[in-house]
Amino acid sequence: MTSPKILIVDDEPFNVDYLEQELEESDYETVSASNGRDALDKVESESPDLILLDIMMPVMDGFEVLSHLKANPSTCDIPIIVISANNDLQSVVRGIQLGAEDYLPKPFEPTLLHARIAASLEKKRLHDLEQRYLKGLERELDIARDIQKSFLPSHLPHVNGWKVGAYFKAAREVAGDFYDAFLLPDGNLVCVVGDVCGKGVGAALFMTLFRSLIRAACTMDVFYSRKEMRTLSPNDRIAKAMSFTNRYIYEAHGDSSMFATVFIGAFNLQDGTLAYINCGNEPALVLRAGCVLTTLKPTAPAVGIFPDALFETKEIVMEKDDLILAFTDGIPDAQNGLGESFDMKGLLNALNGAVADPTLVLKRIEDQLHLFVGDADQFDDITLMAVMKNS
Repeated sequence: MTSPKILIVDDEPFNVDYLEQELEESDYETVSASNGRDALDKVESESPDLILLDIMMPVMDGFEVLSHLKANPSTCDIPIIVISANNDLQSVVRGIQLGAEDYLPKPFEPTLLHARIAASLEKKRLHDLEQRYLKGLERELDIARDIQKSFLPSHLPHVNGWKVGAYFKAAREVAGDFYDAFLLPDGNLVCVVGDVCGKGVGAALFMTLFRSLIRAACTMDVFYSRKEMRTLSPNDRIAKAMSFTNRYIYEAHGDSSMFATVFIGAFNLQDGTLAYINCGNEPALVLRAGCVLTTLKPTAPAVGIFPDALFETKEIVMEKDDLILAFTDGIPDAQNGLGESFDMKGLLNALNGAVADPTLVLKRIEDQLHLFVGDADQFDDITLMAVMKNS
């Protein structure tokens, strides 16, 4: 283990010699500087663990050195003990206000000198441990974010006569919201928007589970008998997928009290029929000619709460240029700096007169939401998905 390195900054050679002798006997490594400018150079070249800083010096005084070091992110955490005469309380107070860790009065008292140095170094050791832990945690969250991102679709399906778009913005490093879009074995399109309760890592882990279960149950025929495989309609597939996911979450993870609100829609690409289930999610909107034609309200409870819940499927028929917009509650619940909510009114205003194109609609909502929220912190995940029939 290397000895702590202490930078002594004083223009009086006698003081420097005394401090060097006193500290070297305690197995500290010392370097010295005779003025403030020299001190800044030594900090850059030597990376000291602690600085003993005299206030009154030529070229650059201790206050200016303090200001420079505390303003620099790479040096602001180095503990600094200011050295001042016993009767110079004003300088001590100013030094502490500028960020000094402690002070030492002149003439030096050895016991006090060692006690304050030891205390400052211990604080730095604990601070360094905390920073290493936080950086490690940050790296782990970066990895988690990348893994979670892989559970969202890398690209959306391209199908003739239809357009699909999505917008996703996590409130934290990882999110509880999710979306998905994929083709069924019969070639029809399924789109999903979901929001797992809670926030942070727990919600993110369950997000991956919900998303994977729903997609697998919709697309993999191992969940059904051969007879069912031949007769399952898109309506049946999404109903069975939601029932399967609901029962699995309840039976395998019921003690966690985790659930998700989900909107899932199966689009018949030939006749324009949309079969949907809204599991306690925000009502999806149907846009026609730049106006909200109707809303697709909940038809079933949230997923994972009731083991025998029924997931009722409803249908609508989409006409040319109709657009379906599904979203999570991060949209209406978004708040500005005054604590006001964007609300459904803000969303409807953003959609008023919008061109029927998923990319343009989502960008318009994003812009209006950003304008409303301003510099306020985002506290909930935001997810939108738009699907348009353009033929």
